[in-house]
Amino acid sequence: MSNSANPIEACSSIEQVRSNIDRIDQHIVGLLAERGAYVKQAAAFKASTADVRAPQRVEQVVGKAVALARALGANPAVTEQVYRAMISGFIDAELAEHAVLQDAAGGVGASPKPMPFRGTT
Repeated sequence: MSNSANPIEACSSIEQVRSNIDRIDQHIVGLLAERGAYVKQAAAFKASTADVRAPQRVEQVVGKAVALARALGANPAVTEQVYRAMISGFIDAELAEHAVLQDAAGGVGASPKPMPFRGTT
């Protein structure tokens, strides 16, 4: 499962393996934070929750990731599972951001604004 861009070190202990995994996890989490910031921005460009969910886009992204996994020698099934879980989480976050933006703009799905009291019931 190696690729020429990231040669895999032959480890001589479980500690060395774990150290490399921890190093990689640091990069992954940093990339997730970066991706999340762009997902948050994307919410502003989408008119509806259907645009946020975008099942065709999900399939496009997953397909590209699986193809890249094959090209890089990663496990395509694991890559697909990870991407589907990641995208699901980001969709939830984007839906929440979209709702906040819609409320702020008074758009579709916004909470109704209370009417001022006029003195009669």
